[in-house]
Amino acid sequence: MWFQWGEQRDYIDTTWGCGYALASAFVLLNLLGQLTGCILVLSRNFVQYACFGLFGIIALQTIAYSILWDLKFLMRNLALGGGLLLLLAESRSEGKSMFAGVPTMRESSPKQYMQLGGRVLLVLMFMTLLHFDASFFSILQNIVGTALMILVAIGFKTKLAALTLVVWLFAINVYFNAFWTIPVYKPMHDFLKYDFFQTMSVIGGLLLVVALGPGGVSMDEKKKEW
Repeated sequence: MWFQWGEQRDYIDTTWGCGYALASAFVLLNLLGQLTGCILVLSRNFVQYACFGLFGIIALQTIAYSILWDLKFLMRNLALGGGLLLLLAESRSEGKSMFAGVPTMRESSPKQYMQLGGRVLLVLMFMTLLHFDASFFSILQNIVGTALMILVAIGFKTKLAALTLVVWLFAINVYFNAFWTIPVYKPMHDFLKYDFFQTMSVIGGLLLVVALGPGGVSMDEKKKEW
């Protein structure tokens, strides 16, 4: 946004007819909101507030860039929201409880449901990668990818399935979104670059699943009771 300030401003102005002042204010808000949220997350300061701010930025972008009417981009934005939900769940420290170490009854905490929602939203990214053609590779990729998505969503063998999806998605991302091979002046460069880093954000969400596990609302957790 910083290096393409004029293009971003003109797009908002043309789409919404709001004038240069409001269009510039939108781009500035978008830029500062993302930078501030990411800096707070990386520095581990006010992470929950940063997550809520980034949720707001995603919602704002979804409306401003008419993503709401593009199913593919909408699903990818929802997947980003899933990653933020997992980050929000991770930031809810249970170790600071005044009753730490005291046995408690089994509870369904908001954190567990945030982890469930985050997992479900993350798999939407992979639904945009399914290819409906008759080639053997596409059929195999769809079957394996769908199976892994279901495992992550229901929380069964979650860490292994999520790690497999990380490797698979990273390979697909590097192969199909190689923006560095496209000249900077071509529009496809920006499109692939956007796609590449958005996909990397979803990979980050999957790594949170690998690190934290599926949470209490999952098949893996239920198996411990059987």
